[in-house]
Amino acid sequence: MEVILLGIYGFFVWLIFYKFKWLPMNFTAAVITITLPIVAMMALFLLLNIAAPATDDVRAMNYVIPIVPRITGQVTEVPIQPNRPIKKGDVLFKIDPIPFEAAVKAAEATLRGLQDQLKNATAKKAALTPRIDLAKKRVEQFTALAATGAGKRADLEQAQSDLGNLESEFLAADATEAQAGAQILKAEADLRDKKFDLEGCVHVAPQRARSQPCPATRRARDPVRDNARDELHPGGRSVAAGILPAKRTALRRTRRRSGNLYEGVSGPHHHAKVDSILWATAQGQLPISGNLRTRSCGTRNRMQCDSSQMEG
Repeated sequence: MEVILLGIYGFFVWLIFYKFKWLPMNFTAAVITITLPIVAMMALFLLLNIAAPATDDVRAMNYVIPIVPRITGQVTEVPIQPNRPIKKGDVLFKIDPIPFEAAVKAAEATLRGLQDQLKNATAKKAALTPRIDLAKKRVEQFTALAATGAGKRADLEQAQSDLGNLESEFLAADATEAQAGAQILKAEADLRDKKFDLEGCVHVAPQRARSQPCPATRRARDPVRDNARDELHPGGRSVAAGILPAKRTALRRTRRRSGNLYEGVSGPHHHAKVDSILWATAQGQLPISGNLRTRSCGTRNRMQCDSSQMEG
């Protein structure tokens, strides 16, 4: 841009002083002609540095979603491919469901046993109810006979003993019924938990993303990990972070438009909006906590070797 502006300025200077000779070229005109573009370019750079700061240190980042299963098991299938776009609902990996199916069957069997126990207790209570009513009538009859002296005292005591035994059995059956009901509720919760674990054997992508599977071993009781990150597409959540000096204060306001240019990508500018400003400690300085800043960086080395070295 600076070269274009200087070229346009030089063209007009050539037209005014040399082509049409509207003004004479003397020492004063030469000083003004040379000083004017220098001052104008300095003012332009200052305004651009304040109003539209630019930086070459821009890093594209994406939100990474670590997908860790809640269960442990043996991986049986990983149908996705690394660094390939996936859709929401695509299967990421599968875990061997055999132990979880066995756990579901065991929970179902426990639930059926408790339900049978509840039915037996309920049936026992239903069978004891008429016997208790009959025993109460006999106690009343023997009490009346004993009061008139027509009945034996031993028969009254036997009837009272039978009534007490029946009532004890009824109370025991009632307690068994209540206990079985509570155990059934717990067994149903356990069954739902086992089914939930069984459904967790198949993990699907929570959203459209680009997957990067981590290596997993085929050993039981080992947790399986798979990382999925958003795909770089217009509808994704891609972030471009630029590092600017603190003097460039124009970007202190968010929601301002910005333009991005990428080497190797032809086409127009990629427009974006400033989401937030993060004040960071400059490289080479110590943060307030006093801890040294550690940072890992990658390098690319280009090696050359002749045919003799390759053969050796």
